[in-house]
Amino acid sequence: MIGAALILLASLLPFSQQAPTACPSLPNPLPGFSSLPVISALPNPWAFFDDWQCRKEQIKTLVQEYFYGYYPDHSLETVRAVRSGNTVNITVTANGRTGTFSATLSFPSRASPTNRVPVVINPGLIDTTVFLGSGVALATFNVNTVAADSSSKTGAFWNLYNGRDIGVLTAWAWGYHRIIDALTQVAPEIDLQRIGVTGCSRWGKAALAAGIFDERVTLSIPMSSGIEGVGPWRFFFEQDGANEKIENIYGVFPYWSSSKLGQFTSDAHRLPFDAHFLAILVAPTNPQGEASVTYSAAHAVYQWLGVGDKVGVSVRPGGHCDNSGYSDIRDFMNKIFFNRTTTRDYTSISPYTPYTQAFPWINDAP
Repeated sequence: MIGAALILLASLLPFSQQAPTACPSLPNPLPGFSSLPVISALPNPWAFFDDWQCRKEQIKTLVQEYFYGYYPDHSLETVRAVRSGNTVNITVTANGRTGTFSATLSFPSRASPTNRVPVVINPGLIDTTVFLGSGVALATFNVNTVAADSSSKTGAFWNLYNGRDIGVLTAWAWGYHRIIDALTQVAPEIDLQRIGVTGCSRWGKAALAAGIFDERVTLSIPMSSGIEGVGPWRFFFEQDGANEKIENIYGVFPYWSSSKLGQFTSDAHRLPFDAHFLAILVAPTNPQGEASVTYSAAHAVYQWLGVGDKVGVSVRPGGHCDNSGYSDIRDFMNKIFFNRTTTRDYTSISPYTPYTQAFPWINDAP
């Protein structure tokens, strides 16, 4: 049985070009649903290309406009962390409002202020031995204290930003980021240059968003994240129960995204992006789509940037979100965090093959 494909993403920040003085402007306002063209294949990541940093910012604007909602301006926030043992209480204030939540730290035995270790931030339900046994700390939090997994708009994020058209996935990503702020203040055992984020299923979608909206994240591990994660929006594969579509997700969980995504349930081909764009913003289920469509398309951009080894995929056996996924990512994590060599092939998408119809532009890099 094929359980899921895992996409592993190392930040491209150290390899990015310097931002130019001025980037070409996108239309303002951006087109509405009916004015967007129908795009049958995956949208071309090099279309309207001028400079990689400019294109990256263009894509980030598109995914906020039509999917995530706009991430709040962190410069207007004040974050205060108080640590008691391995519990970190986090208070965020903005515009006269306050939100609070907490995280729990777990350290490998060798961690100390003079021997700093990497950290992976996660929403719980994780195989701790894979991380702690590798010398990686964990910062665990309850996403519902940041934003409830419902339309109730309760939790620390909504205490600050209720009334805005922002999806809960973005709210959860914001929680990951405020934990990074807190670790900066009260966790001298953590090496802040080696920060990972992970989660499975809906939490995998959140981990992907966390990697997109904060370049302090050096490794994103969205596991079995499906559509609104690394599953493609335009291509569906019926085997293994993998026919998840935008109308299925938005119809049941409309609050995961902004309300604008609801327009596209009638035609996902009008979306000006797809899951490969989410993947390259970190420069991401249906396992076949993730491996043969999203990974293959995103890997082309990573290769063009000269960092093809910073993105990987693992097609694993087992059930949805079982612990085999954490064992599968260990070698890639150790390569990124500790520069350890591995013989494991994180480019293989077997038993699948690249679905080349999805990316006819793959050889058109500028």
